Amino acid sequence: MSSTPFRCGFIAVVGRPNVGKSTLANALIGSKISIVSRKAQTTRHRIHGILTRENEQFVFVDTPGFQTRHGGAMNRMMNRVVTQALSEVDVVLHVVEAGKWTAGDEQLLPLLPKQGHTILVVNKVDLLKDKNSMFPFVSKIIAKHPYSAVVPVSAAREIQLDNLLGEIASRLPEGEPMFDAESLTDRPVRFIAAELLREKIFRLVGDELPYGCTVVIEQWEEVEEGARIAACILIERESHRPILLGAGGAHMKRIATEARQDIQALLEKPVHLEVYIKVRKGWSDREASLRELGYE
Repeated sequence: MSSTPFRCGFIAVVGRPNVGKSTLANALIGSKISIVSRKAQTTRHRIHGILTRENEQFVFVDTPGFQTRHGGAMNRMMNRVVTQALSEVDVVLHVVEAGKWTAGDEQLLPLLPKQGHTILVVNKVDLLKDKNSMFPFVSKIIAKHPYSAVVPVSAAREIQLDNLLGEIASRLPEGEPMFDAESLTDRPVRFIAAELLREKIFRLVGDELPYGCTVVIEQWEEVEEGARIAACILIERESHRPILLGAGGAHMKRIATEARQDIQALLEKPVHLEVYIKVRKGWSDREASLRELGYE
């Protein structure tokens, strides 16, 4: 038995939209728990992803990007998720994009804990054309907040992730694991399946479709031989339906096919996926509707 004490704790992954928080969380965990898209608002929930090693258990809290440009009930709720996560964790990873500091980054700074462990994670270093600009870029940021460490990484290329895990592990409290070693997330598989379908929508029609859409799993029948799933894409306006469908239903067919493939990989069995569309006006701007649909 190892004489090294076991360490376990929560790690919040925060930053403005589109800095690569979900890509980083997935890469650190080694599995696709959070959906990934270049679009803002891709992550809407607080999602726990779990990595267990011999002497540590990391519980990553992938949060929505902190919203500063838009109001509305959904953005207010997502910002509360970020603020709450920052107050409840042992380590904070503040993710920024290499060479790019915006007003959104600046407005998140006051929310970062002044005490405790906050690590500045400079992501997408592989895309930085002028490597000599890294030192002055980081110097300006660390002058703004008392970070306990700085780690440059590329989540997409998995560069420096072991070093980042080492920095996190050294700051976790000693304690017993909170989850089984085999666990990857505390979210149910139905939630992950719905998120995988929503990811395909954002990837394929996110530029055209406003963000007033979500996915609800309405039927889930699973046996050893396979699964039969019925999923509803909830939209706010009838005018959004043809955007989702595409010419001759081409968009919807591709969305459903790619989602089915990912869900099959998740379940490791054949999946029959039926996807349809419903209109519910104004759901994204009513907190009661958001809570009913599982938003925190």
